Amino acid sequence: MTPETNSANSAASTTVGDGAVDGSTTTALDDIPIQWMHDTLRRISTNVENVLVGKPEVVRLAMVTLLARGHLLVEDVPGVGKTSLAKALARSVDCTASRIQFTPDLLPSDVTGVSIYNRGSETFEFREGPVFANIVVGDEINRASPKTQSALLECMEENQVTVDGHSYGLEVPFMVIATQNPVELEGTYALPEAQRDRFTCKISIGYPDPTAELAMVDEHAGTDPLEELEPVTDAAEVAELLTAVRRIHIAPEVRRYAIDLVAGTRDLSELRLGASPRATLQLVRAARAQAAMAGREFVVPDDVQAVAVPVLAHRLVLSGEARAARRSGADLVERLLQRVPVPNRTDQPRR
Repeated sequence: MTPETNSANSAASTTVGDGAVDGSTTTALDDIPIQWMHDTLRRISTNVENVLVGKPEVVRLAMVTLLARGHLLVEDVPGVGKTSLAKALARSVDCTASRIQFTPDLLPSDVTGVSIYNRGSETFEFREGPVFANIVVGDEINRASPKTQSALLECMEENQVTVDGHSYGLEVPFMVIATQNPVELEGTYALPEAQRDRFTCKISIGYPDPTAELAMVDEHAGTDPLEELEPVTDAAEVAELLTAVRRIHIAPEVRRYAIDLVAGTRDLSELRLGASPRATLQLVRAARAQAAMAGREFVVPDDVQAVAVPVLAHRLVLSGEARAARRSGADLVERLLQRVPVPNRTDQPRR
């Protein structure tokens, strides 16, 4: 890619504050403990990699999703460690975690909770469902009916649950890690576009290389690494990380670059539906999280590029012709990354 600066876009982008992109403000960040953030994130990542051997890129994206206050969709064949990734991340943080096995007979109230009549007090009492946890692992989410899947929509977008007209707030941090099997489609329901759009990132783990698989056999054959995994941080510390990440500096040129990438998906002839404004918000938040993972207190275009495919590809609805040509959302996002001009200057926060 040849870096170039679009002066008109840069001028226009100065009028787009972070509040217009993701609800936060742009300030100098002298008070961000960037080294503390980096060390804490490295400890969590290393801990998870003790379980998911040889997949640092997958662990990175899972961490980016957590820091972006988002949710993760893991789609891959059986046996590659989808559920192990979710459980390892949950156990690395000393917080509440729950697991939901999605099945065709699962009801929405089995996820969110239900109001039960108490004869003694002659009132209805709300019994919380498994969604009331910091990290919720949803196994094979596409096996539940659309009605049950939709029970997660409000939870994932607004961090609350509404039952019988009453709203109940969810804990912070709150993250849904859902898995689905793309091979066995019998008895499954494809996730609707509205729900896919609520997942910040979609990833595939893939098979390990021979060296990593050999190390996995040597280290994990006799013991379950999940049973021996100890927390390296807690929910309060993660909540501090989330607050700090949202204040990482992003220059107007980089914000404009993210907007141009998302807007570019809406003009592609291969798509019936491009990325939504929610995708723009998630892309900026993920870029900030990626900067934190790299130990920086400001975002560069490389951060946007590093998260563009997992953030945008699953939100795109391809046309029939594109599917017949075996194109994928990832292919189209990669093409946009080659076409959209990259800003050649970014503003670091002033000291």
